[in-house]
Formats: sequence, C-alpha cells, structure tokens
Amino acid sequence: MHHPIKKGPALMALLPSGTPKIAALLILLLTGWADGLQGQTATDYPQPSYQALLQEDDRTVSSENPKQQDEELYELIKLFVDTLDQIDRNYVKEVDRRDLINGAIQGMLGKLDRHSNYIPPSNVNNFRSRVENEFGGIGIRIRNDDGKPTIITPMFGSPAYKAGIRPGDIIVSIDDEATEGKSPNAIVEALKGKIGSKVKLAIHTPASQESKTVEVERSLIRVKSVLGVSRNDDDSWNYFLDEDNKIGYLLVTNFGRHTTGEILDAVKQLKSQGIKGLIVDLRYNPGGLLSAAIQISDMFVKEGRIVSTEGRATPKRVWDAKAPGTFDDFPMAVLINQFSASASEILSACLQDHARAVIVGQRSFGKGSVQNIIELEEGKSVLKLTTAGYFRPSGKNIDKPSAGGSDEWGVSPNEGFEVTFNEEQNRLLRDARRDYDIVLNGATHNPREGKEYLQLIDTQLLTAQNYLYSELSLPTIEIPEVQDAPTSESKDTTAEADKKDTKRPFKRHKKRQPEE
Repeated sequence: MHHPIKKGPALMALLPSGTPKIAALLILLLTGWADGLQGQTATDYPQPSYQALLQEDDRTVSSENPKQQDEELYELIKLFVDTLDQIDRNYVKEVDRRDLINGAIQGMLGKLDRHSNYIPPSNVNNFRSRVENEFGGIGIRIRNDDGKPTIITPMFGSPAYKAGIRPGDIIVSIDDEATEGKSPNAIVEALKGKIGSKVKLAIHTPASQESKTVEVERSLIRVKSVLGVSRNDDDSWNYFLDEDNKIGYLLVTNFGRHTTGEILDAVKQLKSQGIKGLIVDLRYNPGGLLSAAIQISDMFVKEGRIVSTEGRATPKRVWDAKAPGTFDDFPMAVLINQFSASASEILSACLQDHARAVIVGQRSFGKGSVQNIIELEEGKSVLKLTTAGYFRPSGKNIDKPSAGGSDEWGVSPNEGFEVTFNEEQNRLLRDARRDYDIVLNGATHNPREGKEYLQLIDTQLLTAQNYLYSELSLPTIEIPEVQDAPTSESKDTTAEADKKDTKRPFKRHKKRQPEE
C-alpha cells in the first residue's frame, strides 16, 4: 500500500518553524506521511540461529496512521528526530547516519522478543539465500584444514559433483589466485557468482597425490532439506531404515520453500516400494516457513484443524486439513528434541493431536510465534517482526515465553516415549549430522571411517523403530542401556566394528528377524 504524498504538506504545517530539513524529512518518513512507506507482501526468510516461523502469502500490518494524529507518538518521534539531528550536526566527530539509524533500530527491537530483528542491506542477500536454500555457485561444502580449503563434500548432482570433485580434495587456487591462508568465507564468496559464469579451480587430491585443473560453470544450487538413511551406490538417497520390513526414514533439516515437494517425492518413492511405516526426524530442526509446516501436515492428516494463529493487530486465522492426497495408510513416528522449534512443533503437534503419529524423544523448544517479513527501502533491508502466536489443533499454547508459570508449552513425547539423550549422545549426534550428507562421488576413502560418532547408539531412533514394529506386529529390537560415557576400551572396540558400515551416519543395533 502506498501512502499519498499529498499528506506531507499538512504535516509540515504542524512542525515548528526552523525545523532542520533532516528532522522534517525523518518525521514525514517515520509517521508514514511520505510516499514510499508501504505494507509489503510478507516474504519468508529465517534468522541465523533459530529460524522464525515465517508467514507466507500474507500482508503486513499497514503503517497508515489514523485520521486523528496520535500526539504522544508525534512527540516521541520528534524526540528521536531531534536527538538524531543534534548528533548529526554537533557531535565531536562525524558519524555515519546509517550507523546511527541501524543502532536506533536495533535498540528498539531489543525491547521486543528475540525473534524480531532487523537485517541491514549488507546481510539481506545471505538472509534470502538461507530460506530459499538456493544460490548461484558450484555446490560444495568446505572446511579449513591448516589454512587449506578442503572439500567436505560436493552436493549431489551439482557442477562440482559433475566435475569429479570429491571429499578430501584441496582447492589450491581459484581463477589462478592461491587460496592458502584465506578464510573459509573468502573462499565461499570467490566460488559464488552469476549463474552461467565459469570458475577455474586447481585441485589437489592428497589420497592419490594427483593434481588437476577444472573449469566449472556456476548454476543454481538448491540445498536439500529432506535427507534419507544412507547413500546408494549412485549417491542418491536410500530412504529405507529397514528395507526388509519397509520402514522409511526422512530427516528434515528445516522447513524451506521446497521442503513440501521434497517430502512428497520421497513418500511417493517409498509408497512405490511398499512402505509399511515411516519415521520423520525433526531433531535439531529450527523451523522455517509456516506454509511448509501446514502443507506437510495436510499431507498426513485427512481432516480437522492443523494450526491457528492470532495476534494483537492481526485477525485469527485457521488452517484445516483436506482429504485429497493424504497418506494415512501406514503408522508414523516423529522424533523431536529440545532443539526442535517453530514449524517443527506445528507438524509434530498436529500429528500428535490427531493421533496420526507417536512423538518420540524429548520436549521441544517451545517457540510459538509467527514473524512477518517487512521489506524496507524497497527491499534493500528487512524488518522481521513478531505479529502473532500459533496454537496447536487442541487449542493449547506452544510458546514457552507466553506460558508464564504454566507448564503448557512446546510438544512433549507421548506417554512412554520420552527418551532422554545424555551429553555424550547429544554430542555424537551433532557430530554425525555435520557429516550426514557427504557424497563420495567415487572417492576410495570414506571420510566417516573411524569417526567417533559411529559409536552412537541412537536410543530415540530405536524406540521409534520399535513402535512401528509393534504396530506392524513384528518382533521388536532389544535396546541396549547407554552409559553416561563410554570407556576407552569400548570406544576402540566399537570403532573397529563400525568400519564395516561407514555409509550410515549413525549406528543401528542389529534387528531381530521376524519369526516365520
């Protein structure tokens, strides 16, 4: 919505004579009387640590003032503008005006919740890339080993993958410029670029002591948010945790713009292969788009409420499931932990309230607020503002900060399915996740070989697996008791055994076969 500029002169008449131009202009802008201040369509981008639950296809709250000028608001705005003007004209040293405005905005947002924040122009592109899960580049993940940029993995199907780049390869130079000593961020920026442009890489492979130069064409890189159990021989995902008994497994890392389609494709593939039970792993999933959480919930629930939202200045909205396209002919288990937040909690709460899935693991994070993204400066900067809270189908609250003294928040595991990880298990699971999507691409050495996380006995996953076995009238797995910290001897023994199965990112206790 645009605000007619003709309102400006009326406000100018209210300003004291002699008001500096910068002050007059800022008052016009801040009160929304100047042209260009508008309610933008909400765009959906997550924050770096915990992704906000971002509302899609919605309008931000209009900034248009009521007909009666709010005198208190005017006085406060005038105070701010006067202060800015005094600093700008009289401070002992020249100060960058944008730095002052950025500081003032951050100060205002500091009085709000932790999920409301401001993204300055310098960070907007990275901000957008994170939610879109896509960017222009060659498709690799790197780490810095002794000042040398080393490939963790090429992304499956990416230009780097097609160029034969493998885990462990070292990038010696980029476009004839040596890389040794450069920061990982500098390397990443050098590799990114316009889609269709080319970059020349000098690659050294320590395992074979071979060196080569490749020219790679940048393309649109889309980071997958739905992963499987292990890689097949052709590096595609295997989504069966137990192929004999047709137990599927989907690890969802976040709720992005393409997550719904990725889950739909994976479930269709599993259906074509005779799936009988499904585990959805939302552990460490920080959330993402509200629309994705709703669409995925609707995929597994035939009817009834999915979620509702309500805010101070936004009307109550509800979303209900629709029957067409529902996958409801197999049992489900959902894994959550204390780091499952936002959209993860919408999906798990919906499936739990409709008795569509059993929830296994630990109580979730408890983030039950919705953020709208308001583009400022015609999209050069972004304001992410909490505008509503959301409620599970039962109507219960999820947001921990809003719970007060009540224990009604988050999503708790179903009775009998709370499985707490000790510190060692949490550490090993985090380490395993970092190497989860490694693609060998023909490499003879598996980077996972000998890693400590292969010792992990995932008791949460095994419990979810047992639930599905019981629903399918199959023998269950004997789940070993996990000690707080394994001994050095047990570490050595387990690590040796795990060398036989390094394709899997976690260790599974061997399953007992169904009785004939």
